[in-house]
Amino acid sequence: MKLTYDQLSNQGAAQTIAFLHGFTQTRRSMHGLITEMSSLSTLFSAMAVDAPLHGDSQHVATDVAGAADALVDTCGSAIYLGYSMGARICLHAALQHPNKVQALILISGTAGIIDSTQRQHRQDADNELANHIEQIGTQQFIAEWLSKPMFALLPDNPQDIAQRCTNTAISLATSLRMCGTGTQQSMWDVLPTLSMPVLLIAGAHDEAFCQHARRMQELIGSNATLHVVQDAGHSVHLEQPKTTAKIVCDWLATL
Repeated sequence: MKLTYDQLSNQGAAQTIAFLHGFTQTRRSMHGLITEMSSLSTLFSAMAVDAPLHGDSQHVATDVAGAADALVDTCGSAIYLGYSMGARICLHAALQHPNKVQALILISGTAGIIDSTQRQHRQDADNELANHIEQIGTQQFIAEWLSKPMFALLPDNPQDIAQRCTNTAISLATSLRMCGTGTQQSMWDVLPTLSMPVLLIAGAHDEAFCQHARRMQELIGSNATLHVVQDAGHSVHLEQPKTTAKIVCDWLATL
């Protein structure tokens, strides 16, 4: 099962990095980070991928584990970089296909919800939100979604909003029902099995995901590196693209 992607190649690049966006976005939301990274390093080629039920992969409906399989089927052996929902999918890819994931970069990621009752509450909330999306449509939902406090530091970008609005209400609702955090299996207990280099990035103003990142670093062990970016919230790479690009490129240079 293949996903749609853009190939942004540097001639003679030694590494391939697969970039996976967050919920409501498309592969184009990663182009800015890729451009910033390319200005610092020509050692990698980039594959910006549309996640299942997003962008031009809206025809691919699957859960997080299936999305991870589809991502690896599309990108093969590579370094995997994911943001938020994309980070959860990339984490699954690393756990399900450790021989294909050379290194892992998680921006505002989590390994799921441990408590089964809390997980069920989150699934119920995601299902309720999915119904709401279908009732009000994509455009109004995107406006509501980006008004959340976690996106308070996200720059106003009409192009970004227009790209998000290319996703249909049905595909976004289905993504929540199939790939929401409530449906995802908790992966905290298997984090110590990750043997590849792992870079964890979180925004200082996003305390919940800073806590997730610190706990993930602790459980993964010495192969995990954590960077907390100042003056950034949940969408670190969109709020502080130059800083994020430098963190990632400096880390890649150590591999």
